[in-house]
Amino acid sequence: MALSGINPTIIIIAVLAFIVVGGLGFALSAETSQDIARRRAKNLGVRGTTKDGANDEIAQRRKQTQNMLKKMREQEEQRRSVLTSNDVRGLLSRAGLEFTPQTFYIYSGLSAAVFGFLMFLSGIEGLPAPGPVGTKSRPAMILIAMLFGGLLLPRFALNSMANSRSNKVANQFADALDVLVRGIKSGLPIAEGLQVIAQESPEPLGAEFKLVADNLKMGTTLERALLQMYKRNPISDINFFVIVMSIQAKSGGNLSEALGNLSSVIRARKMMKEKVKALSAEAKASGYIIGALPIVVGLMVYFSTPNYIMELFITDLGHTILFCAGLLMITGILVMRSMMNFDS
Repeated sequence: MALSGINPTIIIIAVLAFIVVGGLGFALSAETSQDIARRRAKNLGVRGTTKDGANDEIAQRRKQTQNMLKKMREQEEQRRSVLTSNDVRGLLSRAGLEFTPQTFYIYSGLSAAVFGFLMFLSGIEGLPAPGPVGTKSRPAMILIAMLFGGLLLPRFALNSMANSRSNKVANQFADALDVLVRGIKSGLPIAEGLQVIAQESPEPLGAEFKLVADNLKMGTTLERALLQMYKRNPISDINFFVIVMSIQAKSGGNLSEALGNLSSVIRARKMMKEKVKALSAEAKASGYIIGALPIVVGLMVYFSTPNYIMELFITDLGHTILFCAGLLMITGILVMRSMMNFDS
């Protein structure tokens, strides 16, 4: 009854108005969704660009690090080639001797002359069988004595002095790094920290760092001064120190933490080296005994029956036997040394 009195036109207008309002709402909501989608896409694009930029930066930094390591490897090869080409000069520097290779060669020549003259005065080849045979063997004995006194003995003494000094530097190097780390943490510059090490460290490490500090005062760069130190003492610990300082100078970073880690690594390597030395002590003792046994037996035979063993020194066949025996002895010693030598 109530609906029959309503005008149909009003109903149609109301339905149309509802449809129009609904359509406008749907259009506005769709535009808002599109705006949100565009805004999200834009944000994602910015983020993607930022991520791509970060990846490019990481790739560039990685490339710089690779180039730096390649350059350092080339420098290392150059340093080793220089040390190999100037072997005597490098050994003299490692031994802490302040004379030139020419002086070393002069001393070697004097040593050869002294040993040859002593062998000439001894006349050892004429004791068991004086005569023409003994006279024939004298030049060979003098030549052997001169070779021993001029080549083997000086080089052996120089190698021993250089290795002894290098071992002292390596044993003191970790403590020097700890001093440098404490100085850097307290605010000291690197140059002053090196000066403290030069004053506080015992010889020979103190003298080496004193040279580094003096080179820095003269205007030499830190990398070049450390490279000169490595040339004087080509040991792995100093090489690691040079690499850490070079990388830190070019790329930055926490220097005290890097040097602290290097000190820990050096101490761990030293402990491992001492452990290997203890484990190989028995093998080394056996090698020394086996290597010295022919010489000891030969001396015992000489003092008991000299005519029996001197046949080796006064006859051509004896010289050949001695040469072959010496060659086999040297080969055996080198083989045993390679078996006992552990790369640390």
